[in-house]
Amino acid sequence: MTSRRAAIGLIALGFSAFVSSTVVPVSSALALDYPTRPVRFVVGYPPGGATDILARLIGQRLSEKLGQQFIVENKPGAGNNIGTESVINAEPDGYTVLLVNPANYINATLYPKLSFNFVRDIAPVAAFHRTANVMTVNKDITAKTVAEFIAYVKANPGKVNLASSGNGTSVHLSGEMFMMMSGAKMQHVPYRGAAPAITDMMGGQVQLIFDNMPSIIQHIRSGNLRALAVTTTEKSPLLPDVPTVAETVPGYEASALFGMGAPKKTPPEIIAKLNTAVNEVLAEPAIKAKLIDLGGDPLIGPPEAFGKMIVAETEKWEKVVKAAGLKVE
Repeated sequence: MTSRRAAIGLIALGFSAFVSSTVVPVSSALALDYPTRPVRFVVGYPPGGATDILARLIGQRLSEKLGQQFIVENKPGAGNNIGTESVINAEPDGYTVLLVNPANYINATLYPKLSFNFVRDIAPVAAFHRTANVMTVNKDITAKTVAEFIAYVKANPGKVNLASSGNGTSVHLSGEMFMMMSGAKMQHVPYRGAAPAITDMMGGQVQLIFDNMPSIIQHIRSGNLRALAVTTTEKSPLLPDVPTVAETVPGYEASALFGMGAPKKTPPEIIAKLNTAVNEVLAEPAIKAKLIDLGGDPLIGPPEAFGKMIVAETEKWEKVVKAAGLKVE
């Protein structure tokens, strides 16, 4: 009897081992088939802007690579927060993702009453690229270098206006960081978007802007405005003769980091599959060339690397927002 029980026990153990070795966990099984229906790719801005263009560029190739449509869904409002919150509160099944952009890092401090904590509540999927802002002056400013401009501002207190595309934007905060680190104090003049700000730049009403590379570069190349420096730590291939701000103001870095995020509890297997697909897209020569045209080389790496970037960007902009005393209720 004892030997029979032992035999039954061995059979049970063997069956258990067989099951554990052959049954695929639910999340892994989902990842194998993912995606089986269209994916919502949420952008927190209206169509036509830099973030929207980037999402459509990456989304189109992901659609072709993964066999399901990545549908760009524009959800503007509250400085990007409405779109972000919709993703954070979405079902964590891989079928809703977010175009992560500089507003996400800035807003974490700028808006003290957010219903979410971006660093805690977003699952990083993959970084896309970093783009430079360009420190640009109008033709009335005689300064030809960053050092000369700082000296000019200090010699003309209250006479230099800093334009931006709106309060709390990366364009605005790049200028605030410059003032904080250089000691060159200017009056901030916010506009509803970059276009009217640039119009007034060329008209002489404002003297300086730290605008995004894609929207300012045509005006620099035409000679209507003059670039003094780029905000990245390295020179831009689009403006190879323009130095970096950091060459004059050590430690200055104000690039715009873009990528993809998902709701926090999205299965890691799906995150990994998306990350692999994004990295393959970023490595394509045609996509790389387009990203460079938008201002920066692709950033290929694992989700964990993008997560560290998100934390670093959030901490960096927190210092600037607090130093400038900025707040949006």
